[in-house]
Amino acid sequence: MCPDMDSLRGQLLIASPALEDPNFHRTVVLVTEHTADGAMGLILNRPAQTPVEEIAPELGLLVDATDLVYVGGPVGEEAVIVLAEFEDPSEAAAPVMGGLGFVPADADEADLATRLRRARVYAGYAGWGPGQLDGEIDEEAWILEPAAVDDAFAEDVTSLWSTVLKRKGDEYALLS
Repeated sequence: MCPDMDSLRGQLLIASPALEDPNFHRTVVLVTEHTADGAMGLILNRPAQTPVEEIAPELGLLVDATDLVYVGGPVGEEAVIVLAEFEDPSEAAAPVMGGLGFVPADADEADLATRLRRARVYAGYAGWGPGQLDGEIDEEAWILEPAAVDDAFAEDVTSLWSTVLKRKGDEYALLS
């Protein structure tokens, strides 16, 4: 992490047209961790074709079992991650921003379900080694925008990339 840059946790990374990696074409990534050791995020706008009930039926207590699993990124694609909006943010295994955080792996789903506002299930995540994300930002591969909790639960994810660019305004609205 650049010494003059604060953590990007809670920021959105909007893939710029200069980003050539097909894993991230027109993606919106929520940065969930960013330290000197690296960064982690979840792609918010890549639904898979698989419903939650096929991958992790026990999570049907936290989300509608017919909801689609989202492809969180190309790293650890077998990992199932639940991002949720908590009534009490201190219950998150790892807080991201506001009431948004990760559901603890050992959570009692039936008990926790009553204390979540909403949740979404991801397979995999996006990850960067030390300084890698900072380098990509310096190369203008990503456009930064503060995240809103609602971004993580957008209903129309197919237009999330353009919606966030329009919200950013100016020349970014034209890009959208």
